[in-house]
Amino acid sequence: MPRASQYPLRQWIWRAFVQSALIPLILVESVLIAVYLLSNAAIRDAQIEHLQQSALDDLGAAALREGQVIDARLRAVEAQVQIFRDAAVNALENQAFQPDALERRRHAVTDTGVFYSLSDDDRAASFYANSTPLAQQDHAKALRLSQLDPLMRSIQGANPLVAALYFNSWDSYNRIYPFFMTPEQYPHDMVIPDYNFYYLADAQHNPERKVAWTDVYLDPAGLGWMMSAVAPVYRGDFLEGVVGLDITVGQMLAEIGELDVPWQGYAMLVSREHNIMALPSAGEQDFGLRELTEYSYAEAVRREVLKPEDFSLAKRPEMQPLLAAMANGEGNVQEVLLGERKQLMAWSEIPQTGWQLILVVDEEAIFRETNRLAERYLHIGYLLIAGLLVFYLLFFALMWLRSRRLSQQLVQPIDGVIGMMQQLGQGNYQPPAPSSSIHELSSMAQAVLHTGEQLQASEAKRFETQRILQLVLESTTESLWEVDAPSMTIKLSEHFLKRFGLSHERMPFSEYNQRVHPNDLERIRHLRQLFAGSGEDQFEAEYRYADARGEYAWLLSRGKVLERDVEGRALRIAGTHVDITRLKQVQEELRRASLDAQAASQAKSRFLSSMSHELRTPLNAICGFGQLIELEAQDKPDARPEADYAREIVNASRHLTSLVDDILDLSSIESRRQQLNLQPVAVGELLHSCAELVQPEVQQRQLQLQLVREADAGLYVQADLRRVRQVLLNLLSNAIKYNSPKGLIRLGYEIRSNAVRLWVEDNGAGLSAEQQANLFQPFQRLGRENSNIPGTGIGLVLCRELASLMGGEMGFHSQAGSGSRFWIDLPGAAAPHAGNGHGSAGQEVNQPRQLAEVLCVEDHPACLKVVQEALREFAEVRGAASIQRALSELEHCTPTLLLLDLDLPDGDGLQILDHMRQNPRLQAVPVLVISATVDEAGFAEARRCGAQACLAKPIDLAQVRRLALSLLAQGV
Repeated sequence: MPRASQYPLRQWIWRAFVQSALIPLILVESVLIAVYLLSNAAIRDAQIEHLQQSALDDLGAAALREGQVIDARLRAVEAQVQIFRDAAVNALENQAFQPDALERRRHAVTDTGVFYSLSDDDRAASFYANSTPLAQQDHAKALRLSQLDPLMRSIQGANPLVAALYFNSWDSYNRIYPFFMTPEQYPHDMVIPDYNFYYLADAQHNPERKVAWTDVYLDPAGLGWMMSAVAPVYRGDFLEGVVGLDITVGQMLAEIGELDVPWQGYAMLVSREHNIMALPSAGEQDFGLRELTEYSYAEAVRREVLKPEDFSLAKRPEMQPLLAAMANGEGNVQEVLLGERKQLMAWSEIPQTGWQLILVVDEEAIFRETNRLAERYLHIGYLLIAGLLVFYLLFFALMWLRSRRLSQQLVQPIDGVIGMMQQLGQGNYQPPAPSSSIHELSSMAQAVLHTGEQLQASEAKRFETQRILQLVLESTTESLWEVDAPSMTIKLSEHFLKRFGLSHERMPFSEYNQRVHPNDLERIRHLRQLFAGSGEDQFEAEYRYADARGEYAWLLSRGKVLERDVEGRALRIAGTHVDITRLKQVQEELRRASLDAQAASQAKSRFLSSMSHELRTPLNAICGFGQLIELEAQDKPDARPEADYAREIVNASRHLTSLVDDILDLSSIESRRQQLNLQPVAVGELLHSCAELVQPEVQQRQLQLQLVREADAGLYVQADLRRVRQVLLNLLSNAIKYNSPKGLIRLGYEIRSNAVRLWVEDNGAGLSAEQQANLFQPFQRLGRENSNIPGTGIGLVLCRELASLMGGEMGFHSQAGSGSRFWIDLPGAAAPHAGNGHGSAGQEVNQPRQLAEVLCVEDHPACLKVVQEALREFAEVRGAASIQRALSELEHCTPTLLLLDLDLPDGDGLQILDHMRQNPRLQAVPVLVISATVDEAGFAEARRCGAQACLAKPIDLAQVRRLALSLLAQGV
């Protein structure tokens, strides 16, 4: 490639000036001067026409722009109307709301039967017209609508356009803010549904139930000419009433007066029917109009006066060209002869209401400046020619001198800056700077010096940061990880590889998950899936991870998204692993210490167990005889009161039995006699079964039960199935009992970083702070001791103890007036292996045709009498009050069925079972245990010794009969 010619800087600058500036400029200007002289007239005319068209376009654009401003203001008003409408619906449906004493005192009734508000009190005015007779007026509804007063006050204060807010009902009730004496302003027999601010929102005029705008009308509340934005308030398909926001014409004129109308014009607002809605004073002079004052307000309200025909553009001949252009869509600017002079009108439609905003500008004012500009063009042309000739003569001489001086000022500083950059590249971060009188060159030299200082500081800081980071990573318990989502791989730091004996720093998730504890694996997978679909940036999870020796360590994994794709999916996530094994050990030690501390209450528990056992025997007699009396009374038509008394006795004894059951259950938990069978429990099946169990009671109380979402088939928790079901049923029972009428109960689950949470939520009255403090205290009913809601105050204590025994936690969140949510957190578990168990089909029971011989071993005569009466239709029941007596009876006879109490005066009833199973003659005799002992361990021992069924006292006679018939049928 040939080398380009090189010149000294001074010569190069001069050649550049001549070639790039002087010669082209002289040639171009010479041509331009010749063209200007030839075409000046044509150009001037074209420019004037263009300026005039631009003025018209600007006027049309101004109309569109200001129309959008008005539309935005009206949209804001409509949004407030919708908020007001929703609040009115809630207020009408809130039957439980009770107005305060002030609201009740400020209402009175006139002699004509009008229910109205007496005083302001910074609240809305209230008016119930006597067109609805006083006896049919819904005063409770009127007082309930006082809930809207704060919202009405806030909207009126926040939006200067809003003059008043009101609610009008179908039965002529009006609530309006700000306050005024309504009986003095309104006709007492006013029928509100007849007015346009009501019927424009009904089903006929507004089937879509949207916000509607009225035409301009004379306000019955005395605020003058105004327009309203109204919206229907429905309760189901019934139009309960209408809410509305009033905007006076004066306020709209003020808004229109603030619009930026060019050329000293003005704006006016026209309805869909081309009626003038708002007209400023300048427009009144052009149109020869004034706002009407000829009607009194009382007469205006009765006649529902709208603006007369003088305000209709369609009635004015001079406006016909404008209306034709608007109808045909011929642009948005039209010339009109108005006020004996030509004026331009530009219009734009307000989409929200269909109104037209019209800007009116005097045509002479628009084109005055354009005509003046056309006269000046000619003078400017001549001056331009003379000035150019003089300018180029002087400019040529000045450029020659300037090029010589400029080259001298540039050469030395530029060479110095080049030398500084060369030294920076060689590692000298503080080279000497050249001096120059040119600010830019001096700044360039200073910038090079500053760059050197920054490079030197950055290098030192980078070295120190690298040293500290290396030290921290080598000494901390944390390790780093990075996940690549597209390839489903994880990259681990060297510290983690050494700690857990891994060989590769990057591995697929399938390989990494092999070290995760089986009970944590499914939960971690769910957490990852939820994180991937949630769009969140933060990730956190706790799980156990095995080292090379198979020993598990607890890890806290936290991460953050570093990169996402165009659709928002995470591509790279990075974070840390923290070994929290010691923290988990401390938590377990604290839990065990807490359990040891609770063992101190065993003496109390034993006392409660003994007391409960002693209560069961007399309760069994009370309940049994009560049922017998009820059964006998049902067969006698004249014994209805006796049957009711007996039913009350049975219900009371069952309530006492429930209390005894809870006491025994609590005492058995506190003494750690509960034997829990912890195993994987499917969350989905558990929630469905609990929902089905309580569904009848939910329907009976007219409540709703919602299962929030279906649980994944692979989600399990480590728990005792019977006990975790007991906890959920207890929480569901409380939600049913303490819910609001026709309330909602929600049942669901959520996956947390260290557990699976099962929760029950209601929308009842909630709990106050004082009630929450006493929530888990035994026998605490939280102020409901004297209510008709049954309960013992032990259920939640049992639930929390059972949660603790299953390795979980129980908690709640409640707020007075907003309902409550109770939950139990349980550790996750791996899915169990499939079993081979099969259910057994039930068998149909046939009642024996002759009386069976039944031996009842019972030391309490009343209990024996109850059993004899219950089975008298198909069995002859003989009694034995002790073990020795029972063994003696069995030596001489072989009963068809044996009823056995385990607690006998001379020993444990299990001795009789052992004797029977050792005697071939008695082995086939079925045994039904009926005992005051409700300990599951005791009943389980009885079943192992040969008992076919077990019942706890007090007994249900119908249940005893069914079991007896079933066992007798099996023994036949």
